[in-house]
Amino acid sequence: MGSGNIFLVGMMGSGKSTLGRTLAQRLHLPFADTDRVLVERTGVPVATIFEIEGEAGFRRRESAVLAELARGDDKVVATGGGAILSPDNRVLMREGGTVVYLRARLEHLWERTRHDTSRPLLATADPRATLAQLLEARDPLYREVAHVVVDTGTQSATTLVSRVIAALRRHEEEERH
Repeated sequence: MGSGNIFLVGMMGSGKSTLGRTLAQRLHLPFADTDRVLVERTGVPVATIFEIEGEAGFRRRESAVLAELARGDDKVVATGGGAILSPDNRVLMREGGTVVYLRARLEHLWERTRHDTSRPLLATADPRATLAQLLEARDPLYREVAHVVVDTGTQSATTLVSRVIAALRRHEEEERH
């Protein structure tokens, strides 16, 4: 792989954190997860940041962490599902490395998130409908920012990492020509 960061974008439950760790190991790169960095810095869960500062406060913190992580080169960065909502974040990622959209179908996202109580955006009367609305609103932004789109499904993390690496190599080849 060439130089630059690899930014993983996609909906909550698309596997960014799990895949990111495995991908970083395979590529011998450091791994960072924007949500985890935020939790370490604030000492409170993401849900608490949402509760105290609202989504806008959380997004400001998320953007600051992303900007900091984007400064260095050669790391794998798992972003929060809403990091792409900020036009500045989209530019930062596009220019600071290769953006991989882990695209997942609603059924898979719902299966992976429905028992997770730590997701503030899904704390609604109808979390599945909320997830569907978020996916519909965000999918065009994920596609806009992505250099590479990889569909996720029920395959193992190892298989998915191999597919992501193959897609990154194809992208690199296309960039050279």
